[in-house]
Amino acid sequence: MMKLIKYPSKEQWAELLKRPALNTESLFDTVRTIINKVRAEGDKAVLEYEAAFDKVTLSALTVTSEEIQKAEGLISDELKSAITLAKRNIETFHSSQRFVGKKVETMEGVTCWQKAVGIEKVGLYIPGGTAPLFSTVLMLAVPAKIAGCREIVLCTPPDKNGNIHPAIFFAAQLAGVSKIFKAGGVQAIAAMAYGTESVYKIFGPGNQYVTAAKQLVSLRDVAIDMPAGPSEVEVLADASANPVFVAADLLSQAEHGVDSQAILITTSVELQQAVKVEVERQLALLPRKEIAEKSLANSKLIVVDSMAEAIELTNAYAPEHLIIETEDYLSVAERIVNAGSVFLGSLTPESAGDYASGTNHTLPTNGYAKAYSGVSLDSFIRKITFQEIKPEGLNIIGPAIELMAANEQLDAHKNAVSVRLGQLENGNGKLKIES
Repeated sequence: MMKLIKYPSKEQWAELLKRPALNTESLFDTVRTIINKVRAEGDKAVLEYEAAFDKVTLSALTVTSEEIQKAEGLISDELKSAITLAKRNIETFHSSQRFVGKKVETMEGVTCWQKAVGIEKVGLYIPGGTAPLFSTVLMLAVPAKIAGCREIVLCTPPDKNGNIHPAIFFAAQLAGVSKIFKAGGVQAIAAMAYGTESVYKIFGPGNQYVTAAKQLVSLRDVAIDMPAGPSEVEVLADASANPVFVAADLLSQAEHGVDSQAILITTSVELQQAVKVEVERQLALLPRKEIAEKSLANSKLIVVDSMAEAIELTNAYAPEHLIIETEDYLSVAERIVNAGSVFLGSLTPESAGDYASGTNHTLPTNGYAKAYSGVSLDSFIRKITFQEIKPEGLNIIGPAIELMAANEQLDAHKNAVSVRLGQLENGNGKLKIES
């Protein structure tokens, strides 16, 4: 069950905030073997690994248009409406992030600007396993479409009968996915990096093996969104928080998987006790009780002396999801510098961001929130810089470039400017530019 910790000293913080995550480097040898086989043998190897790991015999990896059309009749109108509402909010929020490049004259005759261009081919990994994450389809495909990615490839593991949850198909079609493949785990990541449908950047969460595979393929061949591992939540609360809500928030995270982590940091001993009781009461009623129970073994209810200490401990932890249930949650939020996504007040559960408020739920875990952002529109674009120099600009900037290049002993660099300045002096350059 959850560990109760009271007034830990700073020396204990590092141990206290450890994640249950495996060291992905320890998986690299296993993962590399799978990647190399897929790289050498293509779809044949992927099909073999699907049989070995997902226990399914497939005749082909590609999902047919018939399968996608059939899926629409297999989900309720209510679920379709809910997915459509979520898609609309995700679209609205991510559309607001569009980059507007403006031309800047850094000095007379020297103009620089940036242009945003969608990554042409992207691969989306949608975990299957214990839960069909059709919400992740929206979180990745919607911004990819807004960014203008030309090809959006999706991989997700099928069940033992070779089927994929129909809501994944519905969400994929709604969001504009180009192609869907039945493949999970390391073999799916390898297929997206090296297969016939190879992409330039891979997105999506997954277990430790998927994370290790993403890290390995990103070393030289393909970009990845972030090295995200098992999911986590922290609730930061004071005595005003509702223990029923706090317990529900901790459990909503715990049911993700046995390696998930849920933490409460509070200034109230009474709340710590009340949450413990409430977690046990609600846990007994959950269908995914066994998963949540194992996850709670990695979880902690921590009491600290003051809100200032609670905030410092939170920033040290850098949670993927942070729920702030305090009286003055806006002023507390101002002091948070390390978190993936923040949920404010007692009526904003993490589930809102997971599904339908509009923010993205693909976020940095394992303390990576100290250096990484969650997925946004920017994740799907590149910014290309442009510059244009006119004669008056080269006359002003040229001598400085020549001097700097000469002092770096790069005379060919200097010469590229000198030959142009020479032409301008003769009048030839100016004539050519203007004609």
